[in-house]
Amino acid sequence: MAILKSYCVCLREPTPQFPRPSLCHNYKRRNAKWTPPQAAVIPNIHLPMRSFEVKNRTSAEDIKSLRLITAIKTPYLPDGRFDLEAYDDLVNMQIENGAEAVIVGGTTGEGQLMSWDEHIMLIGHTVNCFGGSVKVIGNTGSNSTREAIHATEQGFAVGMHAALHINPYYGKTSLEGLISHFNSVLPMGPTIIYNVPSRTGQDIPPRIINSVAESPNLAGIKECVGNDRIEQYTGNGIVVWSGNDDQCHDARWSHGATGVISVTSNLVPGLMRELMFGGKNTALNAKLLPLIEWLFQEPNPVGLNTALAQLGVVRPVFRLPYVPLPLEKRVEFVNLVKEIGRENFVGEKDVQVLDDDDFILVGRY
Repeated sequence: MAILKSYCVCLREPTPQFPRPSLCHNYKRRNAKWTPPQAAVIPNIHLPMRSFEVKNRTSAEDIKSLRLITAIKTPYLPDGRFDLEAYDDLVNMQIENGAEAVIVGGTTGEGQLMSWDEHIMLIGHTVNCFGGSVKVIGNTGSNSTREAIHATEQGFAVGMHAALHINPYYGKTSLEGLISHFNSVLPMGPTIIYNVPSRTGQDIPPRIINSVAESPNLAGIKECVGNDRIEQYTGNGIVVWSGNDDQCHDARWSHGATGVISVTSNLVPGLMRELMFGGKNTALNAKLLPLIEWLFQEPNPVGLNTALAQLGVVRPVFRLPYVPLPLEKRVEFVNLVKEIGRENFVGEKDVQVLDDDDFILVGRY
């Protein structure tokens, strides 16, 4: 009974009264001057995971010197989980054939189909196994600034050397919003900005890049608009990598590009290195163009996934919504391999035409 009485007393205690704003205060709020976004953005210096310990960090200057960067494929087991054994073999093939860096979890690596836990785990795994031999660039971009900040913190915490950041896609923002977005992630470490309007629906115009180029952490731009844009940047001293394999030879040798961030180098890393390091080579470029055109007849990474499976380098497992190229296109790839030379491609197994039943499509993973 004593407990019940005490409970009743608690119920009868008066509710705390909070002061209400005066009419004058409300009037002032309604008539307050609007603060422009660039003045209202909270600086990142208070983020709890940030560290100013830089003695073992890669600098933006180290990233600027890279010529051949492979946007690495992510292989899968039949249940849709990462096949880390096949992944490690593929990365090793890149290193042995002269790739200087890998993009982990980019479009080619299907970061868009990963949870952030998977994403950061794969970045950390790559750093742990290969970070001493190749630069690891984690795709930690997002159309959400909050997610981009969080993923980039985690990526640098697990040791990645640089971040790749795309502009916000689908839910596009204003040009001022783009500047604020990039300025929110640039302080964390070396950064490559990725411009691919065909996927994002929004071009990053040069005035945005010129604005954020004041940051010492901007390593450069992965540019997919074309070689005229590349030359515009390189003329102003901004480092650019071609994002188009079919244009990368001319971009490198005629328009000032530093190199390429390549899909094709997953298949023929040695030839792509020769294309980037060996001087102007129109004959080699012409030899590779049919393969590049084959790879991109459907949205990347559909062609690459099909090709690597037929080379026996990865299991023929696709995470939906990606599906293999049709049979006639798979036959075309086998012929391309024979024309270019099997010895130039990754893996050691004979290339083969896989049947439809050989492929596994995973919708839940």
